[in-house]
Amino acid sequence: QVQLVQSGGGLVQAGGSLKLSCTDSGRTFTSHARGWFRQAPGKEREFVAAFNWKATDTRYADFVKGRFTLSRDNDKNTVYLQMNSLKPEDTAVYYCAVRSSHTIITRTAPADYDVWGQGTQVTVSS
Repeated sequence: QVQLVQSGGGLVQAGGSLKLSCTDSGRTFTSHARGWFRQAPGKEREFVAAFNWKATDTRYADFVKGRFTLSRDNDKNTVYLQMNSLKPEDTAVYYCAVRSSHTIITRTAPADYDVWGQGTQVTVSS
């Protein structure tokens, strides 16, 4: 079964850091476009960060620029989202995703991705 396994969420105080992981299982997506999204209660899922095929381009939502960093370790088949200077408004369930088909465009819409992780809760206290 093809899936993405997430880990690394939790509770942190404002100003703190967390690192989320997203590991391929059942199939590897070494070169594929990858994204992170988040969804707060009562809100739609929103774009956080993504890179395109072979990670030649990386994009971040304006509200995380300078605070979050997207990276990948192909040896571990894992993509990471390093989150620093966390704010209470960053509280949400975070999802990683992969687009299984080839694209050189950096995709920022949830509908552009077809394989999703199970989600991990990030809670930032004030």
